[in-house]
Amino acid sequence: MNAGPAIFQLGIPGLEGLPENLFARARSSNLLKIGSLTSPIYPDPIGEFELRREIAGYLSIARNFHCFPEQVFITSGYRSGLGLALQVLGLDGQKVWMEEPGFYLTRKGLELARLRIVPVPVDADGLNVGYGIENAADAALAVVTPGQQAPLGPTLSLRRRLQLLEWAASSGTWIIEDDYLSELQLEGRAAPALASLDGGKRVIHIGSFSKTISPGLRLGFVVAPTELAAAFSEVAATLAPAPAPVVQLATAQFMHDGHYIRRVRRLKRLYSAQRDALCEQLRMRDAEWVKAGLAVLLRLPDGAPDVQIAQEALNFGMAPSPLSAWFATPSSALSGLLLGVATAPEAHIATSCRRLFGIIDRYR
Repeated sequence: MNAGPAIFQLGIPGLEGLPENLFARARSSNLLKIGSLTSPIYPDPIGEFELRREIAGYLSIARNFHCFPEQVFITSGYRSGLGLALQVLGLDGQKVWMEEPGFYLTRKGLELARLRIVPVPVDADGLNVGYGIENAADAALAVVTPGQQAPLGPTLSLRRRLQLLEWAASSGTWIIEDDYLSELQLEGRAAPALASLDGGKRVIHIGSFSKTISPGLRLGFVVAPTELAAAFSEVAATLAPAPAPVVQLATAQFMHDGHYIRRVRRLKRLYSAQRDALCEQLRMRDAEWVKAGLAVLLRLPDGAPDVQIAQEALNFGMAPSPLSAWFATPSSALSGLLLGVATAPEAHIATSCRRLFGIIDRYR
């Protein structure tokens, strides 16, 4: 039996308010609609039109990103979308900008695609585009999390967005926008998608439903520039077809009926309350911390090993993420713990913090 996520675990939505009943009804309805799981007709490999249409409509409203359903390709989540994009681009042996620190599974995917990774530092304005141009202007690709940087949380500033797009346009470079957490901006509206400023030219936009509905769906999408749409169709049909139609159609109905946008709003209220409760516990302990998207980054005492502390925390049902593991270059790695707020119910925060600081205090 699945006991659910650990306290402070990143990348997983809160269990409270999961739309299981609504989704079960939508799934049953669409299972009847398509006949059965044993349909003799192969489904559309790029995804069901109903879902592609709903995604295009949602992006237009929520992210100011206007695209057509024909540009939308349904995948089995973010990693599937990244693999599809890298397969289409075929940049074997060329340089790629990668945020430092950045998502380690993205880094591994780029390595498996035989790209040469150039770590580009992140600061309060997001990716340091000037550093990337100065040190690797000949890169063929940049992978960024502009909405809320993973893992530090800043939004890529408008000045740097325009600088990044100008560089891509002038050098013929492609940009992969990992839309990590951006619609779950806890303060104010979500920043517009980077692709919204691009006019559909150089940015490949990747999103998923893992953090807004459930990672168990294994459902995501890619929005391709019009120039690459035919190539994406060919690769998807041959090597990476969309997942089961019944899951896609249930998600499309869930979105069409307004449940998805209401769920995102509920999650933002829930996570804001949980983050406030966590921050209050950290204030009471005079800890050094900063907000980092859907996490709080807890700085550790000098010399405290974040990886070892995180491993010990697992014994108490907690799974903070060690910050140092997000760095490609060990010499530049910083020590800290990323405490996910989505998996930190208010009722458990005080006890969990007491146990976590009990572990940390042994390394002071």
